[in-house]
Amino acid sequence: MQPIPNINIGQVYDQRYSDAEVHYDKLGNLAGFFGRNMPVHRHDRFFQVHYVKSGAVRVYLDDRQYVESGPMFFLTPPTVPHAFVTEADADGHVLTVRQQLVWALIDADPSLASGAACVALTAGDQGLDALFEDLNDEINAQRPGRAAALDSLTRLIMLRLLRLCAHSLPSRPTRHEDLRIFHRFNELIEAHYLEHWPLARYAEGIGVTEARLNEVCRRLADLPSKRLILERVMQEAKRLLLFTGSSANEICYQLGFKDPAYFSRFFLRYAQVTPGEYRLRQSGLR
Repeated sequence: MQPIPNINIGQVYDQRYSDAEVHYDKLGNLAGFFGRNMPVHRHDRFFQVHYVKSGAVRVYLDDRQYVESGPMFFLTPPTVPHAFVTEADADGHVLTVRQQLVWALIDADPSLASGAACVALTAGDQGLDALFEDLNDEINAQRPGRAAALDSLTRLIMLRLLRLCAHSLPSRPTRHEDLRIFHRFNELIEAHYLEHWPLARYAEGIGVTEARLNEVCRRLADLPSKRLILERVMQEAKRLLLFTGSSANEICYQLGFKDPAYFSRFFLRYAQVTPGEYRLRQSGLR
């Protein structure tokens, strides 16, 4: 088994916040970059919360499975392995907070301590969405007192969430063999997506048939196995377009494509824009 990847959102997704205490973004924006299927990973030194305002999500916290529709949230403490799949129309907020900030809250009141949790929200919890929107406004504005506002809003949001973690949903039974196959498939994708392995080779590496692999992916991620491979290639293409000065042709070859024209068509098909248009649009947002 390969080590579980550690993802630092500030370094992988948005380098403006590589050293920040808090990183926030809309769930739809992150899903557009990473794909709707997020393989098992962890966040060393960070707490992370996904507040799903609408749509359904399949969540795996360690070996526990949850399937829930918004409004809901799931909280992952530092180092806890987790994976999730969101519906295409799911949206909400993602907040990643350096562990020291949350630890200070728990030290002040140990009853707030919580492990990984998945919580369905009720009508009485809807004020959380307004707090997230306030945080979004502060992140994107440059008003006096911005740092203090971000700190206060983050602490208030985390306090509200930690209180609710006592009402975590019961996990659903899941077939451990299916999880083993699914996680192993994602490990192999991470190791070999640049080599453009055919699906048969992935299935052989896991020791299952292509049909069995596809069945597991549809059951756990509601996505065909080939789509999971393509989403990983697209994620890396977007990362290279955002964070390197390489041309689209150079990125094409870095990703294992042999024909720049084919790579451009591939990117257009799945991103609905050309590589150059994607880079231009995203650079205008950052």
